[in-house]
Amino acid sequence: MKKTVWILTLGLSLCGSAFAQNFDDYFVDKTLRLDYIFMGNADKQDICLDELSSLPQWAGRHTHLSELPLAGNGEITMKDKATGKVIYRTSFSSLFQEWLGEQEAKVVTRGFENTFLVPYPKQPAEITVTLKDAYQKPSATLTHEVNPKDILIHQRGTGNLTPHRYLWKGGSPEKCIDVAIMAEGYSAKDEELFYKDAEIACESLFNHEPFKKLKDRFNIVAVFSESKDSGGSIPRNNEWKTTAVSSHFDTFYSDRYLTTRSVKAIHNWLAGIPYEHIIILANTDTYGGGGIYNSYTLTTAHHSMFRPVVVHEFGHSFGGLADEYAYDEAPSPLYPYSVEPWEPNITTLVHFEDKWKDMVEPGTPVPTKPQTDEKLIYTKVGVYEGGGYTKKGIYRPTTECRMKINEAPVFCPVCQRSLERTIRFYTE
Repeated sequence: MKKTVWILTLGLSLCGSAFAQNFDDYFVDKTLRLDYIFMGNADKQDICLDELSSLPQWAGRHTHLSELPLAGNGEITMKDKATGKVIYRTSFSSLFQEWLGEQEAKVVTRGFENTFLVPYPKQPAEITVTLKDAYQKPSATLTHEVNPKDILIHQRGTGNLTPHRYLWKGGSPEKCIDVAIMAEGYSAKDEELFYKDAEIACESLFNHEPFKKLKDRFNIVAVFSESKDSGGSIPRNNEWKTTAVSSHFDTFYSDRYLTTRSVKAIHNWLAGIPYEHIIILANTDTYGGGGIYNSYTLTTAHHSMFRPVVVHEFGHSFGGLADEYAYDEAPSPLYPYSVEPWEPNITTLVHFEDKWKDMVEPGTPVPTKPQTDEKLIYTKVGVYEGGGYTKKGIYRPTTECRMKINEAPVFCPVCQRSLERTIRFYTE
């Protein structure tokens, strides 16, 4: 589905850096939850701090703390206030920044909830949040101080937790990537149905490389966030349900785009359960989904394409992979031709050497002619025209891939390499 995602940074090669800091020097084993409102319109954007919360455990990475996992259209940087040293960085995408490319953003000003998790600092820290435009230029910045002893930091996750079951445990939270699978549109009578659907999502993910071979790097927990109503909201049919995180189809008037703007509700349901990445299953057979980098995956659970779609969307939200399909002749506002996209699996050839050029056989024509041999359409790496919603001027790595069509049984070699690098970044 439509979304904005990002490429790997050079920081991935720095795992042995002599400048790497010790987690315990700057942080305690808790999570600082940052709630923001991103607001504005196509002409002007701004960031507002909404609320700070404390969660009882840190489930994120303990290494590469001052490096970005992927280069995003947004960054969070935490500095130790006393020394000015960068002690943590992360990146993200947002539905707000996607919306800025829509016609509505030219005539309406809106606000969107966004929530991020960072390790809890021992001493006062300075946090800077930066949004970037499609040309990778800063469009809005907010810097604020966090005093870890502030009595108004909301203490969450210390009481009764949302009902949950572990579907797979590769190890302790500090050593693994913790993925929470949440229920959306499942009422009390649907509890066992949800756990069954969550098992299918888990199984589907681990049927794909590199998740399969690196399965022991993950913990998967299913969280039964109960809804009042069963089913999903479909505005075009005038169907609105009261559900756990208020998701709906028809985002930006696109039938298949299933998202929610109630991001704080997502994190409230998960408070106290170790998690880093989020998959939300919607109890509907209507086709659709959405994946937003370092925010969430949201997908229908009862359509026949549930298995490939949940993996595709997780490719977005976890792996920063772009959509490789194309339907417009004109370039997408998300991908100007003059800028190399930050996603690892599409290119404008502006800086192709930073992408998968090393995986292309010398002498391969550009554009590469699509493969017709069933054995090569998913594996033969080249420079195939069409990707990022645009038919011309943007290129993808293979003829077909999980990030292009539901029928693809695998991620292409370029996507697999990028996903593996991301997994290792979080766990090594």
